[in-house]
Amino acid sequence: MTSGASAYSRFVQRIQRRYASQMGLLPEGAPVRAGMEHCLQALLAQGLETGAALRVLRQLVMERLVVLDCDGDPANQAALTVVTRAMTELAELALDVATRTSRAALEELHGLPQCPDNAGAPASDAQLWVVGMGKLGARELNVSSDIDLIYIYDHDGETSGRPDGRGRISNHEFFAHQVKAIYGLIGDTTEHGFVFRVDLALRPNGNSGPAAISLNALEEYFQAQGREWERFAWLKSRVVAPLECIQNGSAQALRGLILPFVFRRYLDYNVFDSLRTLHRQIREHAAKRCAGHPERANDVKISRGGIREIEFTVQLLQVVRGGQFPELRTRPTVDALGRLAHAGLMAQETADALARAYEFLRRVEHRIQYLDDQQTHVLPTRDDDLNWISQTMGYSDCCLFLGELDAHRELVAQEFDKLLGGKPACKGCGKAAGSNGSAPLQLDDLLDNLSAQWPSQFRARVALWRKHPKVMALRDDSRARLTQLVQRTALWLGEGTVTEEAALRVIDWIEPLLRRESYLALLLERPAVHVRLLRLLGAAKWPARYLLQHPGVIDELASDALLHERFDRAAFAKELQLRLASLKRTGEDDEEACLNLLRRAHHAEVFRTLARDVEGVLTVEQVADDLSALAEVILAVTTDWCWQRLKNRHRESPQFAIIAYGKLGGKELGYGSDLDIVFVYEDEHEQAAEVYAAFVRKLINWLTVKTGEGDLFEIDTALRPNGNSGLLVTSFEAYTRYQQQRGSNTAWTWEHQAMTRARFVLGEEPLRERFEQVRESVITAPRDAALLRDEIVSMREKVRAARPIKGDRFDVKHSTGGMVDAEFVVQFLVLSQSAKHPELVQNIGNIALLQCAEAVGLLPQGVGQQAASAYRELRRVQHRARLNEEPTQVDPPELQAERDAIKALWTAVFGSWSSI
Repeated sequence: MTSGASAYSRFVQRIQRRYASQMGLLPEGAPVRAGMEHCLQALLAQGLETGAALRVLRQLVMERLVVLDCDGDPANQAALTVVTRAMTELAELALDVATRTSRAALEELHGLPQCPDNAGAPASDAQLWVVGMGKLGARELNVSSDIDLIYIYDHDGETSGRPDGRGRISNHEFFAHQVKAIYGLIGDTTEHGFVFRVDLALRPNGNSGPAAISLNALEEYFQAQGREWERFAWLKSRVVAPLECIQNGSAQALRGLILPFVFRRYLDYNVFDSLRTLHRQIREHAAKRCAGHPERANDVKISRGGIREIEFTVQLLQVVRGGQFPELRTRPTVDALGRLAHAGLMAQETADALARAYEFLRRVEHRIQYLDDQQTHVLPTRDDDLNWISQTMGYSDCCLFLGELDAHRELVAQEFDKLLGGKPACKGCGKAAGSNGSAPLQLDDLLDNLSAQWPSQFRARVALWRKHPKVMALRDDSRARLTQLVQRTALWLGEGTVTEEAALRVIDWIEPLLRRESYLALLLERPAVHVRLLRLLGAAKWPARYLLQHPGVIDELASDALLHERFDRAAFAKELQLRLASLKRTGEDDEEACLNLLRRAHHAEVFRTLARDVEGVLTVEQVADDLSALAEVILAVTTDWCWQRLKNRHRESPQFAIIAYGKLGGKELGYGSDLDIVFVYEDEHEQAAEVYAAFVRKLINWLTVKTGEGDLFEIDTALRPNGNSGLLVTSFEAYTRYQQQRGSNTAWTWEHQAMTRARFVLGEEPLRERFEQVRESVITAPRDAALLRDEIVSMREKVRAARPIKGDRFDVKHSTGGMVDAEFVVQFLVLSQSAKHPELVQNIGNIALLQCAEAVGLLPQGVGQQAASAYRELRRVQHRARLNEEPTQVDPPELQAERDAIKALWTAVFGSWSSI
């Protein structure tokens, strides 16, 4: 018998009196499944029936947990996870035993429940799966909790009957009988109490639905009747029995139905209202319970700031984002908090604080239940009971304990209210939201009474919605959201927060997406996203086009840190691998899922860069650096994943490299730029050429194919040896011979010009070093400077002829004195002077190379610097024009100084312009 704090528990006192002779049957220490199974066998050996033995086992486990959790110094008490794991494993064991026992008894009466035979194949046995919901599914079961169960069987059909041909019934009847039998074994209250209270209310159609439902019927229910709140319930679902079906993997079939029901493909802000409604109903129910009983207001589970609000906060973020971010799909609450923080969806300090509050509240909840084994979460009103709880929590008096409890609950309530506490408030939305007792303004009323104070073009565009088919087809809740969004936008227009042009572009963006109602919900739930979207679209035109192609990326605007960060290639690659690992755990890592994962991640990162760009946080060079780094990571991850799925691969990792040219090679990638890349391999395997040819075809397909999430890049391989007539992938030795002009098949001068911007972007370090040697040998090779000059000037003339500019306009890229002139000069200087000036060998970009050329005396004083500054400005002008979808041509004298600087550069290197 215990003499510690646990001895105060009236429940422990009853157990110790009643089962003193059997206390030693449970192995010492924390109860675990193996020890519980040993104890159960000992109880059965004493002559107890299965149901009685399970009930006694439960009493012994409970007594042990109270002792471990309450006796001694708090530092030596059992961790919360020890308690919840023990209760979960007890439930799993009890359900496994009850399932096997009940099935064996029913099979004697009715035979085996069978699956229909397929194409003459022998019939197999149908199985019943016990699905644990809520805390049982999440392995977080508390000490006096009921267990929320749903019973599912895998196939309809009928039983085989007894040997005499009698007793045949449908599988549905068989499993309905089994559910009753399982309840009798674990749920009925007998002289030994119960094993667990059982609640089936979460099953399809609730208490009016069948006790057991087939897998096909469940799929139909999800598609036709599944409600939003049920998605939160199924989030934590898990098959908990029978153990055999879990171990052989057959129960995994259920996961394929649950995942698409719980987690939607797009960011799903529609669930905010559903969870808000559910929470209000729980609060109203709690208020009714408290009517006339004020002591019931101190409920650590469902009162304000209680356990339920932590769970709701976590589950909401998981359901909204889990479709696109599979790494968020986890059942335990504390684990989910950590993942949300890692994903940037919650501040780490907030996640840590909520985790501490969750553990504190759960430990209080357990002590409330330890007193009398009652399913209650309300603090006791007796002073001695409250003192006992305080002391076992490590507090010297009740005041300190209650102060800590209030602090945790206040923090939880604040975080919950911040996320979900009510409709987003904004000045001017009050009437629309139906404040002051008035009914919310309807969309039709709004359209019929458009304010004359609204800007004229905005008012005219909104007026067109009276007859817009997509607007007319909206559901009532979406029409209400649209009404509030229009009013909020009009308010900001009146305040001068946003421009009319921005508002018109938002209308252009939202109209094609009206059927995807979650975007209306997102903008309404997140005013910060709404205003940032307006600012973004008001600043440039191209972002609207990008958002229309990839609307899901809009949620990136919700991050307050968005504008203060830069692309982190290591973190990005790690996130992709984590998401793939999450997909693997649920068997979703097929090729299409991988393609979509890559595209979603790439589009989101491009949009982050775009947002920083439009807000003026990044320079043009920084934008190009980040987009180039992003492309390199995408190439690396795609290469890895694609190789792992290559059927005829002959090694774990490919001996393979990618060499970038053009904009990626020069780290000058822009939005929508294609990738000029060349593939090479160095592998002595006899089938290497065949394997890598198949691999590169597959890799290019992965990069370019359009899925439901769009594509990644356009790929240009024209710079490979022999251009479009050459092999897609060549050995590195063949590539070297071609570039170094050994043999009859050699590179042209324009290919050597391209080599000045070539960069090794993927492959092992030894091959990188060899590539750098080849590149340097090509660039520094002896050349006739005059002949090279004539070839490059001739090539420039051909390029200009192919890009005629009408009139006297100045094209920042192609006109005389434009960017291409500067690029050709740099290529000439690198190819003709690198042997004497090794500073020019490195691929450091046109601006740095121009400055370097002046520094080593290849350009007159000031010419290189002025040309570099001009080139930077022309890039900036070109970049802004493309963002605004405007021509990259200007009327003189605009940009005349920059044009003159580039002309001076050309003249200094090549002589008079008349030579062209």
